[in-house]
Amino acid sequence: MKRTEPKTIAEIIREGIQQVGLSSTVAEQRACYIWPEIVGPGINRYTFKRYVDRGVLHIYLTSAALKNELSFNRSSLVDQINRAVGSDAITSIVFH
Repeated sequence: MKRTEPKTIAEIIREGIQQVGLSSTVAEQRACYIWPEIVGPGINRYTFKRYVDRGVLHIYLTSAALKNELSFNRSSLVDQINRAVGSDAITSIVFH
């Protein structure tokens, strides 16, 4: 039996996710989870639903004025989220 170097649990999980082919799905879900950290608690207070569908992050807001303001910063938000996730998981953001 061949001996190998020990691996951390994080490495084992990462390898398993890659073998199954779920790397992009995990990155999309991480992008959805990281939204409050990107925009902060003030803006996140007006967010009541968010999900990712085929690389598009859908954000539901309770404020029409905030929806309009965030739509002007859409490309910057996409860049910040992708940088935080570490991959190009999000291609666009749709505000509802």
